[in-house]
Amino acid sequence: MIKSYAEQFYYLMKLGREFELRAKQEYMKGNISGFLHLAIGEEGTHVGAVLGFGKGDIFVHYREHVYALARGMEAKYVMAELFGKITGVSKGKGGSMHLYDPKYNFYGGNAIVGAHLPHAVGAAYARKLKGDMSGVLAAFGDGATNAGNFYESINLAAVWKVPIIFLCENNQYAIGTHISKVSAFTDLYMKAKDYMPAVQVDGMDVFAVFDAVRKANEYIETEGKPYFIEAKTYRYEPHSMSDTNVYRPPLEMEIMKSRDPIEILKKKAIKEGLLTESWIKFVDDKVKQEIEEAVKFAEESPEPPLEELYNDVFCEVCTNVIS
Repeated sequence: MIKSYAEQFYYLMKLGREFELRAKQEYMKGNISGFLHLAIGEEGTHVGAVLGFGKGDIFVHYREHVYALARGMEAKYVMAELFGKITGVSKGKGGSMHLYDPKYNFYGGNAIVGAHLPHAVGAAYARKLKGDMSGVLAAFGDGATNAGNFYESINLAAVWKVPIIFLCENNQYAIGTHISKVSAFTDLYMKAKDYMPAVQVDGMDVFAVFDAVRKANEYIETEGKPYFIEAKTYRYEPHSMSDTNVYRPPLEMEIMKSRDPIEILKKKAIKEGLLTESWIKFVDDKVKQEIEEAVKFAEESPEPPLEELYNDVFCEVCTNVIS
């Protein structure tokens, strides 16, 4: 069982890394427009959280590509969405920040920091009313913990006793502002500890994140109450493609890159006999081919037709909306 998880971890983290690197290239070529937020360096947190969670609803922020891939979305449909093509997961209308696919219970990115947290609490409340305790996973960055709706959300989740995991990805920077300049303390799980069980884990270690989320998931399913996890992680790329990234000390970057989550996984898994060098090479080649096929699919897919502009604006089966 542990071996199979190690294999899933490596495949999905490598797929996410290569997807992000290629998305960066395609953005520079002009094939991807708008905003692009890359999660290179955070793959351990994203993959560990999704695999540790289970079958409930997932609400995440706009740095979401790896989450979507780990949840099961095919790379070609995610890449097509970034290209703005009709074959994308949101029909080319969401782009990088709005990946969405209800068949995976994935209610993807939200372009407003922390705005998805009340939605996630509402979804958890709905599941509670229906007697479904499989719950909700809500992922957000450290910057979101300074927003009012963060406190409103953890408060109502605790008051209503709903099955939700709050996953805070503390990568230390809200765009270009270091956490020490905007938060009275930098151990962010402390902000939630009086509301619910709250822990801090190493977000660069996929095994640690997986174990923490699986434990939290067992708690919300049995107790029906919220749980908070802070994953200490790091992004190697700028906040977005328009960010110069000059605010981070070179030594800090060097130290954190020495803790690359993919390399940590490889070393640990090889040492414990969970993965082999030959298997890793096989997966690396497989991922490379998968990304090439995804880009080709995106390039060859058609643009959305003009009439698509008017679809998905109002609920087509509702009676109380303006038609």
